[in-house]
Amino acid sequence: MSDQPVGDGGYHSLLLRELVRYSTLAPSSHNTQCWQFQLQPKLVSIMPDLTRRCPVVDPDDHHLFISLGCAAENLVHAALANGLWAEPRFDSVGAGAIAISLEPTRAQSSSFAAAIPVRQSTRGDYDNRPLSNEELRLLELAGSSNHGGGIHLMLITEHRMAEKVLEYVVAGNTAQMNNAAFVKELKSWIRFSPQQADRTGDGLYAAASGNPAMPECLGGQMMNWFFTLRSENERYIRQIRNSSGLAIFFSDVSDPAHWVEVGRCYQRFALQATALGIRNAMLNQPVEVGTIRPHFATALGLGNARPDLVVRFGRGSLLPYSIRRPVSAVLVRV
Repeated sequence: MSDQPVGDGGYHSLLLRELVRYSTLAPSSHNTQCWQFQLQPKLVSIMPDLTRRCPVVDPDDHHLFISLGCAAENLVHAALANGLWAEPRFDSVGAGAIAISLEPTRAQSSSFAAAIPVRQSTRGDYDNRPLSNEELRLLELAGSSNHGGGIHLMLITEHRMAEKVLEYVVAGNTAQMNNAAFVKELKSWIRFSPQQADRTGDGLYAAASGNPAMPECLGGQMMNWFFTLRSENERYIRQIRNSSGLAIFFSDVSDPAHWVEVGRCYQRFALQATALGIRNAMLNQPVEVGTIRPHFATALGLGNARPDLVVRFGRGSLLPYSIRRPVSAVLVRV
């Protein structure tokens, strides 16, 4: 695929669309794919798609902007592999957007770029084996902010601290499972069958979460029977205890610009983990429930910083991948 300029001084539209495709392989809350892209000759803009908000679990669009940051980080590494230097900048005008300028440079392949199409949020069990000090060092280096900016990463491998996090995960999950609006919103994004997942191109495909696929007509009823507070709490307890460790991302300032930077840091962490053969998945209940989040921050000794993401990591088997919408569905005209 060509990265040569075309007549208007920009880059080949096919290359830009390919960069968007790589960008959309980023994670998003409930796999909503809450982004839109505008292409200009030497600029890609990533904007929030507010029609894909999750107002119950994410009332301030915190996760939405983290997802945009993840998408931007993918684009940075894919662009560099194709001979383009990408420089993201958050623009707070209106709903907020990430403007990514593109300039020619020497193409540089990287393990991060190679990891983009195979990265996944692996929601299954891990094998509980500890990681090496070098693996932990590489994860911490990847997940730390390149620009300072008040974004921090705490890696937890010690049992006592992991059990403290587990306490708040269970408390958050209990609050969410007892919230009918939360359960309804979550259920609306679950895709029970491969046919349903293919048709929508989004959402939480049941098999990708380690659950059996089933006909769409049965999925809702089966979820009512088996998706219970007790079963979910037992699953999270088991999965935290069979993880190699936990990663807590937190920021000094709680605003969309910092949330985007959190997303970029997390995506580098996830790409590095993928390159090392390490799985990861979110356990964000303690940061999603507003009444629990400040107590969680205090328990971790974060002071006034906002905990943004809770991530478990370890080695385990891959699961089926989540579906993505085609590039044409996320492009908007200038």
